[in-house]
Amino acid sequence: MNLCKHLTKTQKLNFKKLLSLLKRSSFRSCVLHQNYSSSSPKVDLSKFPVEYIRNFSIIAHVDHGKSTLSDRLLEFTGTIPTTKDNKQVLDKLQIERERGITVKAQTVSLVHTYKGKQYLLNLIDTPGHVDFQYEVSRSMSACQGVLLLVDANHGVQAQTVANYYLASELKKTIIPVLNKIDLKVARPEEVLKQLKSIFDIEPSTTLKVSAKLGTGVLELLETIIERIPPPPSDRNAALKAITFDSWFNHFRGVIVSLTLLDGVLTKRDKVMSAATGKLYEVQEIGFMYPEQVPCEKLYAGQVGYMIANIRDIKEARIGDTIFHPKAPVTPVEGFKPAKAMVFAGVFPADQSEYDDLRKAIEKLTLNDSSVSVNIDTSPVLGQGWRLGFLGLLHMDVFSQRLEQEYDMSSITTVPNVLYKVKIHGSKNIKHYQSDVVDVLNPCQLPDPNIITEYLEPVVLGTIITPLEYIGDIMNLSMDRRGVLKNQINIDDNRVMITMVFPLNEILVDFFDDLKSMTSGYASFDYEDYGYQPSSLVKLVFSLNSKPVDELTMICHVSKARQLAKKTCVKLHTAIPRQLYHVIIQASISGKIIAREDIKPYKKDVLSKCYGGDVTRKMKLLRHQAEGKKKLRRIGNVDVPRDAFIKILQK
Repeated sequence: MNLCKHLTKTQKLNFKKLLSLLKRSSFRSCVLHQNYSSSSPKVDLSKFPVEYIRNFSIIAHVDHGKSTLSDRLLEFTGTIPTTKDNKQVLDKLQIERERGITVKAQTVSLVHTYKGKQYLLNLIDTPGHVDFQYEVSRSMSACQGVLLLVDANHGVQAQTVANYYLASELKKTIIPVLNKIDLKVARPEEVLKQLKSIFDIEPSTTLKVSAKLGTGVLELLETIIERIPPPPSDRNAALKAITFDSWFNHFRGVIVSLTLLDGVLTKRDKVMSAATGKLYEVQEIGFMYPEQVPCEKLYAGQVGYMIANIRDIKEARIGDTIFHPKAPVTPVEGFKPAKAMVFAGVFPADQSEYDDLRKAIEKLTLNDSSVSVNIDTSPVLGQGWRLGFLGLLHMDVFSQRLEQEYDMSSITTVPNVLYKVKIHGSKNIKHYQSDVVDVLNPCQLPDPNIITEYLEPVVLGTIITPLEYIGDIMNLSMDRRGVLKNQINIDDNRVMITMVFPLNEILVDFFDDLKSMTSGYASFDYEDYGYQPSSLVKLVFSLNSKPVDELTMICHVSKARQLAKKTCVKLHTAIPRQLYHVIIQASISGKIIAREDIKPYKKDVLSKCYGGDVTRKMKLLRHQAEGKKKLRRIGNVDVPRDAFIKILQK
């Protein structure tokens, strides 16, 4: 490290980046060695007939043991050797291992012998957080059944309910599994009653396992084979495959995960995408075991991957239908594109790093197509981007991956949502092509005189909580403008509340407040519920009558005064005193609703007066007042960049 003393500033920066890259590469190689040290499969995975194939996924609430159960299934089927180091084998991202969460669904093929016959089990380990519900829904498209995993201690949680109804809606076979029965605090009998009360699941059909110890895992494998039906596929029909995931490799292009509904896919085949109409040549196909295992053919009913020299991740659309160009088929319907729910500005901490941050965002979005990217500009923060995410955790994970994987320091602004407004006379206004206008940046809100209706996004929230906290939760929900839809008693101690919330009200700190007031016992889940009319206003902040565009926001009329006062106080604290009086104001349609004043520095101009007529003192004071008035009129308020960052950052 003494070498750094003789390097230039640029050389030192490049040296630090090289060290960071080596550290990340070392970490990844260790992970890969630990996870994929297994041998290749002893049987040809492509030779299994349809009746001996079972496709299933694991769905559960956060931290109910999905990844641990996946590890045990891999061990019991001999896919990986049994060692103490097998933890989160399918979680390949560094952030997944650090935080103990699954962010991206992973596929793996297993071979299990049951009653003297070998079965091919295709497992998809899915995320458990509500932000990644899109990953769960598209993973179910490749399955005929699911394992509904429930913690024997915490019982049914909000995401458990959402996952169950999603699987039921898609008509998947559901196998309820009670995990963590080895814990001393486990309450299996109470949880079984909850499953009966909410889902009408008979206790006799629920399996009891301990993913940590391996208890009941062998019985679970047998139940998967017995209960989950084989895929309804016809290998003699024309090729029909559906894509449900993809990721980008800088050397091989896009790698697509797909399930074959009908027909046969062979290496070197010419295939066509129903979504883009483009023709590709299949370079490689195979299975995940758990690493990539190439093969010559994939048959109907099987789940695998395909490399076809696709260089643009946008061409690999989720839910796309793949077929032979000489034998066209009807595309599979029902897939919905990922919908961004939360938007935030991402700016480089130093504008000199703009190009590096742009490249990092481009590379990261190649493996996460659910992130929407739009160019954004701020007079204070400079050039940047307005990114759309599936939720707050998704945004947090993306920011952390930027820092960990690309060593980029960025500024993320307060998240906001997409509003809509209805206007009249759009045909006579050049800028607007429709009567309904999307408003992502509050500064771009149309003139209130032409707006006929404001629309804000709402979500259907599900809260499961012990009964003793219901009063506090109701007060919190009403304060966030929640509307009660339904309330069901799960058992003698717990209740499930369904409410409609404006999305903007639950973005930042609702979940934290909910967990704090319930000592962590309450769980929360939400799903998109469309848009509804609302009384919204545009809140404008100004310094000495000059608007500050970065702080302009849209909020509900009932929260406007409170939010205006809070932000003005923040500005008063963050802005240093000037040589003249600074007025901080918040206004709605020109009407001031909040104000803070920053007193100027004072200079004692009378200190040189040792006596004489009072008119001399009055003259000096008058000259000082005129000078300050002129300075205020022609001068700009000196607002440090850090002050804006403190207010704009989440």
